[in-house]
Amino acid sequence: MTQRSLDRLIRPKTIAVFGGREARRVIEQCDRMGFAGEIWPVHPTQENVLGRRCYRSVADLPDAPDAAFVGVNRTLTVDIVRELSARGAGGAVCYASGFSEAVAELADGADLQQALVRAADAMPIVGPNCYGMINGLDGALLWPDQHGIVRSERGVAILTQSSNIAINLSMQRRGLPISYLMTAGNQAQTGLSDLARAVLEDPRVTAVGLHIEGFGDIRALEALAMRARELKKPVVALKVGKSEQAQRATVSHTASLAGSDAVAGAVLDRLGIGRVETLPELIEMLKLLHVAGPLESNAISSMSCSGGEASLMADAAVGRTVEFRALKPEQLPALRASLGQMVTLSNPLDYHTFVWGDLGRQTEAFSAMFAGDYALNLLVLDFPREDRCDGADWMITVAAVTAAAKQTGARAGILATLPENMPEAIAEQLIEAGIVPFCGISETLAAADIAIGIAKAWNRQQLLPLLNASIAEGEVETLNEAAAKAELAAAGLAVPLGRIAATASEAADCAEQLGFPVALKALGVEHKSEVGAVKLNLWGRNAVRDAAEGMAGVAHGFLVERMIDRPIAELIVGAVRDPVVGLTLTVGAGGILVELLEDSVILPLPVTKAEVLERISRLKVRKLIEGYRGNAGSSLEIVADAVLSAAEYVVTNAAHLEELDINPLMVLAESRGAIAADALIRRRR
Repeated sequence: MTQRSLDRLIRPKTIAVFGGREARRVIEQCDRMGFAGEIWPVHPTQENVLGRRCYRSVADLPDAPDAAFVGVNRTLTVDIVRELSARGAGGAVCYASGFSEAVAELADGADLQQALVRAADAMPIVGPNCYGMINGLDGALLWPDQHGIVRSERGVAILTQSSNIAINLSMQRRGLPISYLMTAGNQAQTGLSDLARAVLEDPRVTAVGLHIEGFGDIRALEALAMRARELKKPVVALKVGKSEQAQRATVSHTASLAGSDAVAGAVLDRLGIGRVETLPELIEMLKLLHVAGPLESNAISSMSCSGGEASLMADAAVGRTVEFRALKPEQLPALRASLGQMVTLSNPLDYHTFVWGDLGRQTEAFSAMFAGDYALNLLVLDFPREDRCDGADWMITVAAVTAAAKQTGARAGILATLPENMPEAIAEQLIEAGIVPFCGISETLAAADIAIGIAKAWNRQQLLPLLNASIAEGEVETLNEAAAKAELAAAGLAVPLGRIAATASEAADCAEQLGFPVALKALGVEHKSEVGAVKLNLWGRNAVRDAAEGMAGVAHGFLVERMIDRPIAELIVGAVRDPVVGLTLTVGAGGILVELLEDSVILPLPVTKAEVLERISRLKVRKLIEGYRGNAGSSLEIVADAVLSAAEYVVTNAAHLEELDINPLMVLAESRGAIAADALIRRRR
């Protein structure tokens, strides 16, 4: 069954409403926003609702409605959806609760949700357990409550699983024009990503914001990201669930690094979907994307008439991608001429108050700064209270910023350090003039950071589809270290020279053949160091034999390996299976530093060498790899090749692999390679 297009549902010309109080509210909201289409109330006893004739059933309607709001009880909802589908309706919002979200209270909740999906057949449905949607472009609402959205000609779309968060976002007073506001509820049939793709096609939509509780269909999210990239319409997400840990049994260190939230962040990064941390960041991010779009470099500028504000801006950039790049020499004469001799020319720039209230000199100064080829130019300006103060001079500064941006063609934003100091009317005026009205220093710089990341993602080569998350049936087996290393060696990963022995005497013989010193390991033990099942730097037959005899109680044979030279860095490379995304690769500081440093990156699979290099360059341990404070180093290229070999092994064996853990991957000095010193593989038989 192929689901029909969502176009009629989200941009309806006719709306049917079912139910009592909630249905009446839907009509009220449509009337308030000036919906020009027809609205058909359906009720078993009422004659009319708000001046409109009331119909008795779906069959009595004049035609198949483009959209329907079904605000009746949960069992009747299924019946009405079935009738709407048979009539050829464009889609329905299912308001009722008591479906899969209530299985703890209602034993039939999950079954009823499946019945609802079957009843809908190919007709799109949104929900159940949701408020529905607001189309602020056409004034079409399937929404049974108050909201703060006004009609607009273009704007951003916001989609969330939570109806209450949607209401809260609609009440923002920060000047953000919202074209669509949608809630997805249980996503029984139609998910957030499906809705987002549909609104993305509307030429009046400039960007999309998502509030995500769970990814759901990862393929739909991929399709959304691909389409956003094609249309050059950015998507940004607030993904909640940082405290959630993957619920699966693992025996490796990798699992402690690759929790579900870390995987979610890596997937969003790969797809070019910006990730924000808070609702205020989401609003500021969407304003930036609506007005200016992604940022092609990390160079930004800041101007304020206070040294205190300049310091706040500089400090807020620490640890971020954004850079307050130094002024160019060619900017200095014009800045000096407009600002005078007493101003220290720098970025961030405190321009003092010498030009305050002077439109001409402010325009000259701002134009000189904006001419520095910055991706974004910020002017810090908190507006005075309108009920107690005169803001005329502040509006002169607004006019100067607007004129400078127009003259130079640069992206510009006016930043109020406190949200209440950016009046909504002024924010709307700034957006109309192509100036971003920002609220909050940290939120603004976070938005710039994310906009830089989206541009980088769009500039990367075309995305490879993520691995399929499915896995073959079968009992899980854990390979011993020797078998695991043999498989990795066949995949191109370097491993120590070693041999297998059955007895202590054979282990001593193997050691002599390999050459001392050697490492001795008991096979069949997963966490060897915890039970004394590994001994290093053994010299001589007797030392090897004695060590093997000491391990005899836990060993199922022995692995004897030639000792590896002292590494310059130890890494962990591993893969674990996320229940939604499937297998992902983790790379980080290894050995005893795994949990201590928490220095790791996650790579969704498959992956290119360019992606590997870009991700591992973020690691703190990179300094050791490249040679720290004059010590011998290696190269990230060598590490990337080893990681890529591990990634290719995972991709090739994805249908059966549960877990891979290489810890440590020893990076040797002077570009002598990277060697897997220990390895664990768990897979389905």
